Amino acid sequence: MTFEAQAVAPPPNPSPMRGEGGAWTPGRKVLLGVLVWLGVGWGSTHPLGKIATETGHGPFGLIFWQQVVMVVVLGAIALVRRKGMVLTAPALRFYAIVAVLGTLIPNGTFYASVAHLPAGIMSIIIATVPMLAFPMALALGMDRFSALRLAGLALGLLGVALLAAPGAALPDAAMAAWLPVALVGPLFYAIEANYVAYRGTQGMDALQAMLGASLVGLILCLPVMLVLGQGYSPLPLGRDDAALALSSALHALLYATYVWLAATAGSVFAAQSSYLVTGAGMVWAMVLLGERPSPLAWLALAVMLAGVALVQPRARAAKMVEA
Repeated sequence: MTFEAQAVAPPPNPSPMRGEGGAWTPGRKVLLGVLVWLGVGWGSTHPLGKIATETGHGPFGLIFWQQVVMVVVLGAIALVRRKGMVLTAPALRFYAIVAVLGTLIPNGTFYASVAHLPAGIMSIIIATVPMLAFPMALALGMDRFSALRLAGLALGLLGVALLAAPGAALPDAAMAAWLPVALVGPLFYAIEANYVAYRGTQGMDALQAMLGASLVGLILCLPVMLVLGQGYSPLPLGRDDAALALSSALHALLYATYVWLAATAGSVFAAQSSYLVTGAGMVWAMVLLGERPSPLAWLALAVMLAGVALVQPRARAAKMVEA
């Protein structure tokens, strides 16, 4: 899972939490610092994911060990919170659907495509999630038409076209064949987001739902991995295994932080981290992998972020966090 593809979103429009009974209330500088941490941290997961594919492990082998790390980290958080999984039939059905839509299919196509595409380009592609989710929400009657958001969708398509243009953003024209594969992930993340928005989380909070989806994802991934012959042992740990473990642990910790920030400062404020994630992903790819995006790649990034800004729904009364 990536930032834009968390198993579930935090509760819609949570009200800011103020200090009660003398409890500490974070100020604006702290909240901005957390926002930057989310962007920079999540931005590193795409280049780390590319490093994880260096030795040729199959996608479902990587997903299996990714889910192992996620379950361990989220399970530890659940123990600290003393709030574990819900095991009702609706909750189990929710876990299974979210595991397939938000992990097995999109992560499988991510690992397949990131082995062939620059990590910076993958960071741009993931920004298409809200653009793909918008027309789905319209079709389901969960959103209203907006000319501005339609313009944002058009900008997103233009950004993808800039990436696919021969001899433009991609260092090798043959890489363009992997762009459709890379777009499968955002498509399923968008389906997942609309499913969660439409059906709810069956009374669970976001971290409970994510722990359950990660555990069920691990169980569902195991037979697929074995049938495809993609199982492997990560010991002794190599550079690729360490990158996968770090990426997976980071995502679990960052998602817990995201849920806290959304509950403390509001979902509109927390959602701004998405802009930082895409840009930070480009920078991390340069630092960790030595990638040097072309001018057209940076243009595609700017166009894509402009599209995201237009497509994202506006809160009726979005208020800046008070200092």
